[in-house]
Amino acid sequence: MFAEIDLLGAFVPAIAGWFVCSLLIFVVADQLLTRTGFFQLFWHPPLVRLCLFACLFCAGGLILNAH
Repeated sequence: MFAEIDLLGAFVPAIAGWFVCSLLIFVVADQLLTRTGFFQLFWHPPLVRLCLFACLFCAGGLILNAH
């Protein structure tokens, strides 16, 4: 299934829209987790941040694909 979104006359893949949404969710979650000191529990905080974004992006894709 190839879905495209018309954005000002240019066709953009639907996955790009989900990428932007998951990025916004990630930024909010990252700020909250940073304030609580969650990332201090890990030896490599940037790797945890990358994994958090990958989980959000993939989970959203799976949820959207199921509907």
